Amino acid sequence: MQKLTAFIIEDEPRAQRILQNLLSSQFPEIEVLGCAASVVASVEWLKAHDGSVPDRPAPDIIFMDVELQDGNSFQIFDKVDIKGQVIMTTAYDSYAVKAFEVNSLDYLLKPIEPEDLRRAVFRAEAAHLDIPVPARDPSASVKEKYLIRLNDRIVPLRAKEIAFFYSEAKNSYVVRADGTSFVLDESLDTIEQQMDTRRFFRISRSCIIAEDAVDSVTKLVGSRLRVIPSVKFKGNLDLTVSRARVDSFLDWLQQ
Repeated sequence: MQKLTAFIIEDEPRAQRILQNLLSSQFPEIEVLGCAASVVASVEWLKAHDGSVPDRPAPDIIFMDVELQDGNSFQIFDKVDIKGQVIMTTAYDSYAVKAFEVNSLDYLLKPIEPEDLRRAVFRAEAAHLDIPVPARDPSASVKEKYLIRLNDRIVPLRAKEIAFFYSEAKNSYVVRADGTSFVLDESLDTIEQQMDTRRFFRISRSCIIAEDAVDSVTKLVGSRLRVIPSVKFKGNLDLTVSRARVDSFLDWLQQ
């Protein structure tokens, strides 16, 4: 495993120690740069450690409890640009949807189990290096419908109607084959774990594309590829295949 850094946002000293001990025993390669117990302290620390100063690097992973001394951690996203991979830690499951709305990588319920922590950290490492996460178990069921919220209505959207999933400005969207787009509750990481890998492929951290939406592919400098879509879409969607995913993407197109 690559050496990574972490920052812990947790208002309970005991929970702070437990998480630090878990990280030390499971991932000795991870260096904890600091801890904070409030929204104000977290914002100050993250602003000071934004990577602009060599001896104050931005953390690769941020473990973030939801309920803090002076508010909740979702307020932090409004005050500072989060650069690391966020893993939410909480005793309550009622914040799950909100956590994924701010593009949290994972959501761990306390008490945190070592196996759950390992899964989350390995996903954070994959996201940090921009490489595909381990393949989903092919025997697991795939998601065939997604629920779209339209004002006071909830509309089911079938997977075969979907051209892209993408993330932008901390939100996730789905684009239908006719080019219309809708906001989704799920993060791209969650969608990736549930999708039919024969139909969809994650070409980058910000985009998952359907096979039917690929018209052609062009080569770019640096061994990267760009997808030319068969769907007319008015947004500024980047359909560049990241370098680490090129070989897997070409294999997927040929299957």
